[in-house]
Amino acid sequence: MIEISAAQYKEALASLPNLPGVYRYFDAEGTCLYVGKARDLRRRVSQYFRKTGNSPRIALMVQKIARLETTVVSTEAEALLLENNLIKKLSPRYNILFRDDKSYPYLKITAEDFPRVCYYRGAVDRKNRFFGPYPNGSAVREAIGVLQKVFRLRTCEDAVFKNRSRPCLMGQMGRCQAPCTGAVRAEDYRVEVDNACRFLRGQTDEIMNGLRECMMQAAEARRYEEAAVIRDRIALLSDVMHQQVVETTGGDTDADIIAVLIREGVACVNLAVVRGGRHLGDHACFPELGRADAGDVTASEVFEAFVLHHYAGVPAPAVVISSAPERPAEVASEISTLAGRRVTVVHEPQQTRRKWLEMAEQGAALALNRRLSERAGGRRRIDDLIEVLGLALDDEERAALRIECFDISHTAGEATQASCVVFEGERMNSARYRRFNIEGVTPGDDYAAMRQVLERRYAPVARGEAKLPTVVLVDGGRGQVHMARDVFEDLGLDISVIVGVAKGEGRKTGLETLIFADGREPLVLGAQSPALMLIAMIRDEAHRFAITGMRVRRSRSRKSSALEDIEGVGAKRRQKLLVQFGGIKGLRNASIEDIAKISGISRALAQKIYSQLHGAEGV
Repeated sequence: MIEISAAQYKEALASLPNLPGVYRYFDAEGTCLYVGKARDLRRRVSQYFRKTGNSPRIALMVQKIARLETTVVSTEAEALLLENNLIKKLSPRYNILFRDDKSYPYLKITAEDFPRVCYYRGAVDRKNRFFGPYPNGSAVREAIGVLQKVFRLRTCEDAVFKNRSRPCLMGQMGRCQAPCTGAVRAEDYRVEVDNACRFLRGQTDEIMNGLRECMMQAAEARRYEEAAVIRDRIALLSDVMHQQVVETTGGDTDADIIAVLIREGVACVNLAVVRGGRHLGDHACFPELGRADAGDVTASEVFEAFVLHHYAGVPAPAVVISSAPERPAEVASEISTLAGRRVTVVHEPQQTRRKWLEMAEQGAALALNRRLSERAGGRRRIDDLIEVLGLALDDEERAALRIECFDISHTAGEATQASCVVFEGERMNSARYRRFNIEGVTPGDDYAAMRQVLERRYAPVARGEAKLPTVVLVDGGRGQVHMARDVFEDLGLDISVIVGVAKGEGRKTGLETLIFADGREPLVLGAQSPALMLIAMIRDEAHRFAITGMRVRRSRSRKSSALEDIEGVGAKRRQKLLVQFGGIKGLRNASIEDIAKISGISRALAQKIYSQLHGAEGV
């Protein structure tokens, strides 16, 4: 690694090697401004310091550069991966940043005598068979449903599979061949697994021809019942193909379609996925542009940032279709380098490819319109909150507005846990959420619990190791606020940031009272107040995060099922759910529709079960 000070640029730039690598720019305070890759470090870095040709955004960045660091690598592929890792780690101000959500889901077929089909997230291996990635979980579950209907593959976990003596509900419904009871030979089951794999790869003609041949053989041998079953399967598969298959251009069974749209300083990247000749849906994401004064960011820049971020962790298809790239050949080379094989970037698609791109662009426009509408409402709430609380913030301080909210949850003093949720950047930032296990206090003493969590959270602030947020919300009345004030006074922190949220009569939203630690008069804003809507949203999120964590902690200590906390789910219904889906993990992967199919469970109860389990899933 080479470090270069601002005073040595002209001499030091000449000493950079003509080799691939990664460069980082820093300002005088040590904040990372930009991370970039280069095939030729000397040539690429020198381009930033020419007198003309840079965009206003890049010219502004160059004025702030105080230090340059470079890392030489042996190949361009290493430079691409290192750049991606450093962007995630350093969050540079002038890069286009994509937040990592959950990894993209796959459909997994296990490597066993009687393979299981299941929903999967995580790193793939060579032992099992994986299909995808899919744009969202619903697409995976839909595909699993098709495999159950047409090929009757099992979905139960091994613990259930190895301990059954009679067919489960799926077997009775004709959606599983019931291999757990010996109703099918391993060889015959494997044929259906191979057919399912062909279907997922788009080789449906081969499957249909094979089924028709089997039907004719059965009919000629006068096995009419068997022929009728195969006939029904052919009809079902034909219906599925008509519902799901999007016309392909011949060889395009696997393709990604990427639409980029920028409006009012907000960018939307919509990724549509075609696998096995079937359109699996799309997924929209919104990179961060505003932190970098990004008024001149182009769709091409956003596209390039997205594909390098996306394909660094996800296998690339043979074809990527988009009208965004200005340098399609160079981008195709970079994606191919990441993929380890040739990938084509189609810049001006025609015919069916054009229809795919138009669909993706329409999806991007709809998603961007929703985001802009939500942002406008969110900004109105923030502006109202700043006014209500009397905060004197300039534009930079408003952009850095950070609200932290605390809540305590326990069951009669058992498994006490505190939550801290964070609102910043005009949204809830779940990456900053924290939970605190409360120990050494009298069970049920919420004041002592709140004192402990505030001391643990803000002691580093008092030592100068972290910044105090703009607002600290405490879920509680005067008692909790006075206790929080005592903690802040002991730590030497500003008590004016503390705001208590006291529940109103009947705990109805809109009747809350805001209580201040610095002696200001309490405020009742009313149900129509945008500021109170924002506060209530943050408070409710803190409550949700605390109670789900407490329930998980309690269930671990009791070694009990997470279903025990759901009203309306008794012992018999718990048993049905666990047997049907093979345990809690399988139940979490089930959709509301799947849960509602269980006898005795209404859709409303299925919704409650789904919401409860997915609220606790990240714990």
